[in-house]
Amino acid sequence: MINWTQAIAKARLSITEQTLWSDFLRPIALRRLLKYIETNTQAFGDTRRPLRVRQDRAEMLQALLCSAARALERRQISREMLRNGLKALWGTQVTDLQDNKLSNTIERFTERHGGQQPPWSMVISPSRACNLRCIGCYASAGQDAEQLEWDVFTRIIREARELWGLRFFTISGGEPYAYRSQGKSVLDLAAQFPDCFFMTYTNGTLLDEQITEQMARLGNITPVISVEGFEKRTDERRGAGVFQRILEAMANLRRSQVLFGISITATRNNAEEILSDEFVDFFFGKQQAVYGWLFQYMPIGKGQTLQLLVTPEQRVWMWRRVWQIIRERKILLADLWNCGTASEGCIAAGVYGGYLYIDWNGKVMPCVFVPYATANIHDIYRAGGTLDDVYDRPYLRAIRDWQWEYGLGKQKPEEHGNWLLPCSLRDHYRTGHELIQIHKAEPEDEFAAEALRDPEYREGMIEYDKRLHELFDPIWEKEYLGVCSPGHAEEAENAPAAAYTSSR
Repeated sequence: MINWTQAIAKARLSITEQTLWSDFLRPIALRRLLKYIETNTQAFGDTRRPLRVRQDRAEMLQALLCSAARALERRQISREMLRNGLKALWGTQVTDLQDNKLSNTIERFTERHGGQQPPWSMVISPSRACNLRCIGCYASAGQDAEQLEWDVFTRIIREARELWGLRFFTISGGEPYAYRSQGKSVLDLAAQFPDCFFMTYTNGTLLDEQITEQMARLGNITPVISVEGFEKRTDERRGAGVFQRILEAMANLRRSQVLFGISITATRNNAEEILSDEFVDFFFGKQQAVYGWLFQYMPIGKGQTLQLLVTPEQRVWMWRRVWQIIRERKILLADLWNCGTASEGCIAAGVYGGYLYIDWNGKVMPCVFVPYATANIHDIYRAGGTLDDVYDRPYLRAIRDWQWEYGLGKQKPEEHGNWLLPCSLRDHYRTGHELIQIHKAEPEDEFAAEALRDPEYREGMIEYDKRLHELFDPIWEKEYLGVCSPGHAEEAENAPAAAYTSSR
């Protein structure tokens, strides 16, 4: 008997693949999609959100579509990778539709957890080991042997698929391509779960031709290579010669037709460089990075210092500049903090549309930048539990409650909290610190513990947040809520100029 639902889904997948691969059909489809998004901006997002929030989401989607189209035009994606990527990110439903498996998984999750829907992703750092010693690394990575054993690593992925319906995973570290357990690597993980898609954060120095060719054959893994700017900045933080090794890795990825992006850490010293036209042209043009994630330095790892934080004035300038790149150049370059409107606020703690983080010791945390654990997956497994026992831990639930009260649960645009300042720890340190203390969240390592007990650090972060609100709250009120508040509005308008001179 023919399953017509599944047959139609397979046909749609095939038509989508053929359209995207065709140099004739793809531009036509892209123009129509962009026009539709442009004329239906209000449809992109919840009508309870400010209109400007919905516009931000629509413009980010346009940048994603254009970035993907450029990659296909340059043949940076092999036919096999396109096919497998579609199956993993969208077409996986083809295989689930026969018994409605995916939707049933999400429905059962919602029933078990009081109406809440599961996160979209999970970040796992299977090993702390790394071949580099980057200053201020959030993972404090080094030669440590701490890691998740293969059986535990794969069990987490399997349970995330079966219990939560997840199909997208981010693998970080340490250096993910240095991971070895029972003779298995991250590439073996991608091979074992062909219906999932894996994004790996890597320093790029281990991506030789053999590895990139294997990535191309798998078709469900994309590396994100870390850079700090041009050669001088990158080698200063990551070590002499690293920048040239990164360029070699990018050349290997281009030859193998493997989709890749870049990860950028913004500090007080490099904020203007990493958003300059020269930088964007070099990495997204000449080197052909398809997408980029921008992370503002978070003082939580080895060698932490508040002096590397981008200044509040720089952050305002960065916010305007990154959205200019997204809107005018249609490049998918997202700042985890400054693009909070596109993600509808903070994405930590397993919120719907967000993710959870598990490190090399099995510690379960709300975010890689909030290194305070609510549980340990090893303890849960030893007690006969599953990944599902993590979700409703009080600390994670408290952060989701804060997200709900701050913005997600608001019924009118004017009631919204400021999603230009979305993070419960970096942007609202007093609140984040209090939640950690109330729920006795365990610091991931000695550096996270030190940050928690240092009164100078705490006061410095609170003062930093105060200045952020002085600058960003008037912008939110004027540009997102359509009201003009007195006080700091003029200062906020002048912040871009102040930002440029502040670090010179």
